[in-house]
Amino acid sequence: MQTEKLFRVGEYIELFNQMTGQALPCGAIYQSHGLAKHIQKRHAGENEHLNDIPAIIQNPDYIGKHPKEKNSIELVKVLHQNVMVCIKLDLDENYLFVASVFEITEAKLRNRINSGRLKRIDN
Repeated sequence: MQTEKLFRVGEYIELFNQMTGQALPCGAIYQSHGLAKHIQKRHAGENEHLNDIPAIIQNPDYIGKHPKEKNSIELVKVLHQNVMVCIKLDLDENYLFVASVFEITEAKLRNRINSGRLKRIDN
């Protein structure tokens, strides 16, 4: 793992595996210094949420997994908007990292809850 390009932003806990039916490794979640560039390119104007990532990981309101993305989870926190943090497992080096962060609409949040893709976390 190239640690000079990564920094720790949270902890993956066993509850996340229990709620999503996965077996991802518990422990540190990392973020690359290049995530800001990804956000600017893919989710323009949402860089403000980079600072929210640790709080969202520590205290999400909803958790789920993308049906087509194995070895990943989605965490959602209801702030002034609904903010989703996508976390993936690097299979080569076996560490979890933040792949993206962006806002989702209330309609998307409700749709994903109703479909079972997202589940409420009672903290």
